[in-house]
Amino acid sequence: MDLDAYVRALPKAELHLHIEGSLEPEMMFELARRNGVALPWDSVEATRAAYAFSDLQSFLDLYYAGAAALIHERDFFDLAMAYFARARADGVVHAELFFDPQTHTARGIAFETVLDGLERACGEAQVRWGISSRLILCFLRHLSEEDGFATLQQALPHLARIHGVGLDSSEKGHPPSKFARLFARCRELGLHIVAHAGEEGPPAYIVEALDLLGVERIDHGVRAAEDPALMARLAREQVALTVCPLSNVKLCVFQRLEQHSLKQLLDAGLKVTINSDDPAYFGGYIAQNYVDTARALGLSRAELKRIARNSLEASFVPEALRQPWFERLDAMPA
Repeated sequence: MDLDAYVRALPKAELHLHIEGSLEPEMMFELARRNGVALPWDSVEATRAAYAFSDLQSFLDLYYAGAAALIHERDFFDLAMAYFARARADGVVHAELFFDPQTHTARGIAFETVLDGLERACGEAQVRWGISSRLILCFLRHLSEEDGFATLQQALPHLARIHGVGLDSSEKGHPPSKFARLFARCRELGLHIVAHAGEEGPPAYIVEALDLLGVERIDHGVRAAEDPALMARLAREQVALTVCPLSNVKLCVFQRLEQHSLKQLLDAGLKVTINSDDPAYFGGYIAQNYVDTARALGLSRAELKRIARNSLEASFVPEALRQPWFERLDAMPA
């Protein structure tokens, strides 16, 4: 079995996937035509040509422009179903989808419209392909904590349909501490807690996310490698890192995949996972991230199995539901 086939056969969970970031240019233009939305680009080719990012902010500017094509419940359903089809081909058995309601409510799209479309797709993916899923509401950190509280208020009637909250968008200048009160309230409500930290922001942001927000997972976390004490803590506490290698290269966190800190983190005993982040923009869905990272860093098949196991263990799924996945994984050769 070659590497690509091996990776696709590994049962795995995707824990860091922004559903808006799976909006491929072809679908973006299809939805824009369907909804009468004008885009900044005049063709699919021109859109792809714009995917030359210098940092996180340059990507976000394009990301928010493309999201304007998403208006109706059907749009969010179609978007998520397109992702699930690719996830199935990549061996994903469970996906935890981030969604950014503030991106849409600021444009006059109802919170319920976004949630209804995504939840319907989650149900359809379970029935059609046996993929389980969870929805994680992310707050935009470049906006105020008050804006986040307003979004949480909109979410309150729907908390039975939302499994956790996260923190994403521009990291520089927006430390986790900015949202300490908001996440304290989310913990009181019994929601799972995750947050982006240590991508462009310093290792200190990872510490804040742990100590002030009470996160259960760190999204990205690759700059933990700069702080030996933090590395030791993450290894000791087994806090999962949802690492996105191709994203990190595309956004210039690392210049080349061969320079990525993932193997250093893995060798130090950290609970590393591999994910695709915003795959329509960063050049690969989850299997491509596994394959390219394995080749660049010389990861063994045993290490790939370990990373897949980490993803299943770190998912917000009861142990009983994970057991069949572990049995499949254990049957895979190393």
